[in-house]
Amino acid sequence: MAYLDHAASTPVRPEAAQAFTDALHLAGNPSSVHRHGQAARALVEDAREYLATVLGCEPIEIIFTSGGTESINLALVGLFRASVEKDAKRNRIIVPEAEHHATLDTVLWLQEHEGAVLEWIPVDSLGRIDVTELAETLERAGSAVALMTMLWANNEVGTIQPAAEVAALAAQHKVPLHIDAVSAFGHIPINFAQLREETGAEGATGLVAMSLSGHKFGSVPGVGLLIASRHAQLEPLIHGGGQQRGLRSGTLDAPAISSMAIAALMTDKGFAEQTRRLSTLRDLTISKIQELVPEAVLSGDRVNRLDNNVNFTFPGCQSDSLLFLLDAMGVSVSTGSACQAGVAQPSHVLLAMGYDEKGASSAIRVSLGHSTTEEELEEFFAALPEAYERARRAGTTS
Repeated sequence: MAYLDHAASTPVRPEAAQAFTDALHLAGNPSSVHRHGQAARALVEDAREYLATVLGCEPIEIIFTSGGTESINLALVGLFRASVEKDAKRNRIIVPEAEHHATLDTVLWLQEHEGAVLEWIPVDSLGRIDVTELAETLERAGSAVALMTMLWANNEVGTIQPAAEVAALAAQHKVPLHIDAVSAFGHIPINFAQLREETGAEGATGLVAMSLSGHKFGSVPGVGLLIASRHAQLEPLIHGGGQQRGLRSGTLDAPAISSMAIAALMTDKGFAEQTRRLSTLRDLTISKIQELVPEAVLSGDRVNRLDNNVNFTFPGCQSDSLLFLLDAMGVSVSTGSACQAGVAQPSHVLLAMGYDEKGASSAIRVSLGHSTTEEELEEFFAALPEAYERARRAGTTS
């Protein structure tokens, strides 16, 4: 069996699993003052220190959450509400068209329920943010913008975005910026404080928030974090005990937090070697797919691309048919498109990049990770020609 869907979730690292099981023996609540509680608190604060070192931020700036989706919601809703409370006219959100649904659905909810005005920024045929359009939007509407948000790297097609350039524009126009780094961590060097400094962030403007999710880099699922600058102005979503600077109440999940910290340390420690290895496997996969299926078309930026992402469209195929055929042959990949209410839909990312509905409905994403082997890729290469031919015939007759 070949697992090639690491962009969805990567297997738990053995060291992270061990950290989790070791922490399960701690009985205390991290907010309790007795020795058992303080032992759990020490585990959480050690994890916070480790993560701050890896991510280039202050420990106090790390807010633990249940995962990337909650982190993104806290950033977007929290920043928006704080802005509107301060100035009701500052109610615009700048958002690129090819963002993850955790972002798209959140800003659309804010539009419908809280009066947010959305400023959509197009992407080009490679999935890259149109920085010229972004600059023009900021010139026109900057004084009314509550926040900007962006993916550091597109989760579907792997295109790496010009994060520093966007962050500099945000700082120049005194607009808070949130970066979704869920797909980026472990594949792009990240240093929060350095990026703030280099792009001119000051106080509550420029880069102020960044989201990550533990299961994308080898921790147990169900834990993530938001880096919220100590200067950031945002309202909490969850109210209760006031844990974590009052920005996120609730009992801290010490075992999961410990697992995420260890996974981050292991990811950081092996970063250079893993980048070289995954880049080699990625390029091998791209070349082999083009050899086996000459009609297939690579999506996303060939050069400025995540080291673990391969996304192709297969003309004449329905992506879900190709996925199910590959799955039946023992290979797990992704369509890279949303599937809502059980109905497969064209990839909104590919549509934003200029694909028509047929093209956007024929994509397969192969994503690699720390446990990927050449043998798994060989299984995929062996299965692909037959799966493609059968999916193409089904697509032609449907």
